[in-house]
Amino acid sequence: MLEKLFPHTHHHPGESFRRSVVKTVTYRVAILIIDFTVIYLFTRQVKIAVGFMILSNIYTSISYFFHERIWDNIKWGKIT
Repeated sequence: MLEKLFPHTHHHPGESFRRSVVKTVTYRVAILIIDFTVIYLFTRQVKIAVGFMILSNIYTSISYFFHERIWDNIKWGKIT
């Protein structure tokens, strides 16, 4: 579905749109674990840690995906 929104976005050479999505998801799983652990250590409250973890990871997952795709279209610093 998102491929239709970004038909001319070419990610890393040889890297598919699906690969970008999988990279985003696996990165976010790691961050979920870190977020929960850190917030729980500070608050000692599971509900607060879970709430923060869920909310934070919704908006940061979306941000990461678009950040990655936008930077891929910037030519500066790329070796061709």
